[in-house]
Amino acid sequence: MNTVPSSHLPLPLPSLPFGELSNFLRSALADEDGRIFSEGMQQLALQADAVAAGLRVNRKREAVAPLLMDMLTALRDHRAMVVALDLRWRGLYEYAAYLQSLTNFRVLIGQWLLDVNPLTGEVSVTADAFAGVAWRTLGEGTLLIDVYEQWLEREEMPGASDFGSRSGSEPQKERTTQWWQRRRR
Repeated sequence: MNTVPSSHLPLPLPSLPFGELSNFLRSALADEDGRIFSEGMQQLALQADAVAAGLRVNRKREAVAPLLMDMLTALRDHRAMVVALDLRWRGLYEYAAYLQSLTNFRVLIGQWLLDVNPLTGEVSVTADAFAGVAWRTLGEGTLLIDVYEQWLEREEMPGASDFGSRSGSEPQKERTTQWWQRRRR
């Protein structure tokens, strides 16, 4: 059974249901990829809400396994959509962090499905623990949307900084090539 070390204080969880995240996500529609991404996040939020509610009612493996399996499916589908996003997304640091967060969430769900108390038949994860991981994952996705939109706004502004743009990466490529040549000597 997983326990939180006493040196870690539990973080307060947001009091809003995951579905409330959809209000923010609806406003984050910068382009078609942003719209698709936001819709995917909404689906994850709704699924996470259902799992957390199910865990509050009953933690028996037989009751929550279908919910957790549905969450795994939703995460897998969402990850496939994220991987298929336009190349502009992949240059963002937050993109890789979000993919890692999705992978970590999937691994945790698998562990929770396997970690069952033999006496009670309950899974080890609580509704609050599940919600904490779900909120962190959704927060990573929300951050990615926000950074992407900021990047799009900079691209559209005349005279904007070349930070993050393809044309501004030439000096970086040159420095990287020089570094690599020094390493190979």
